[in-house]
Amino acid sequence: MNFREIVEADRSYRRFQQGRAIEKSVLEELVNLARISASSANLQPLKYKLSCDADTNARIFPYLNWAGYLTEWVGPEKGERPAAYIVVLGDTEISRHFGYDPGIASQTILLGAAEKGLGGCMIGSLDRRGLADALDISGRYEILLVLAMGIPDETVRLTEATDSIRYYRDEQDEHVVPKRPLSEVIL
Repeated sequence: MNFREIVEADRSYRRFQQGRAIEKSVLEELVNLARISASSANLQPLKYKLSCDADTNARIFPYLNWAGYLTEWVGPEKGERPAAYIVVLGDTEISRHFGYDPGIASQTILLGAAEKGLGGCMIGSLDRRGLADALDISGRYEILLVLAMGIPDETVRLTEATDSIRYYRDEQDEHVVPKRPLSEVIL
């Protein structure tokens, strides 16, 4: 895939082939891409909690909110849940302000995942305290984002936004994501 194809393949997937495992070594390889990416003032304050086993995944899932615009949908059903998660943490002993680092790192991970035929969803709406307790994460670390990952089991289609940028599911249950036209984003 060329870079544009990788970017187009990197969508927010919310349904996965849960039974198709992702090896821990693949998650480590993806985190390594984030590790060598840009970091504000080169502080490198991010740490990562990896999960690719069913028990830990089951402890993570209840603390995540899946799709703000799909108000009737509570998230993926059993069998279509992520096969893996990467919890992105900020180490408060290095910095109290994480700036753009979580976005840079998470996008890098998801682009790397797309190149491998994986998909993911960057989740910022979650019960951080509950998740920290469930995973026994020290108070030293602030949960910034969770990346839900797996082999996608849904179609995500881009369309040009006309009157709304709210994503939705169409009649075929495809996830449709309106994007503002280029003429609107370049001033």
